[in-house]
Amino acid sequence: MGRLSFLHDPQWWSFQFRYLRGRTPWDTRITPPEVVAFLETAAPGRAIDLGCGTGTNAITMARQGWRVTGIDFVAQAIWAAVRKARKEKLAIDFRIGDVTKLGAIEGPFDYALDIGCLHGLETDRQRRYANGLHPLLRPGALFMLYAWLPRLWRGQRRGISTERVHALFDHAFETRQTIIGEEGGAATAWYWLSRRPLL
Repeated sequence: MGRLSFLHDPQWWSFQFRYLRGRTPWDTRITPPEVVAFLETAAPGRAIDLGCGTGTNAITMARQGWRVTGIDFVAQAIWAAVRKARKEKLAIDFRIGDVTKLGAIEGPFDYALDIGCLHGLETDRQRRYANGLHPLLRPGALFMLYAWLPRLWRGQRRGISTERVHALFDHAFETRQTIIGEEGGAATAWYWLSRRPLL
């Protein structure tokens, strides 16, 4: 999706206004303990943060020695991420872009992270996301995905089922583990997916 094509995306406008008004409850500015636990045991390599927002998790990775690319379609979020990284003198490749069009990004990556991005995409865009991601990851790379399970939110059906996640990724990834949890009283899931060897 080019910069101008964002202008025709209602979801893009919604996120723009929410960042401008400071109504971003998803931006906790805290890296989840699941991610911290992985970073404490893994050797640093290349990482990609999909839907990186204001860069909290990308910055946590970079502090641990990872070379990080972060992508988000909200300019205000990326600008904030760049400012935060510069303040800490961290070299992070932050990009304004579409997670369903990753062709301009060069792999391979050793680690991919998505906290709450995939589950907000329409069905066809979820498929493009999955098809674009797996070629960027080296065999054995870990993909950690956090997503809402299906729920009614603001009068609309949101989230993604575990069955849908497996349908999107099982051809290219092996599931290491899935943990069902909750956030605000609603069901969520963490997935640890390992990139299968190339055939």
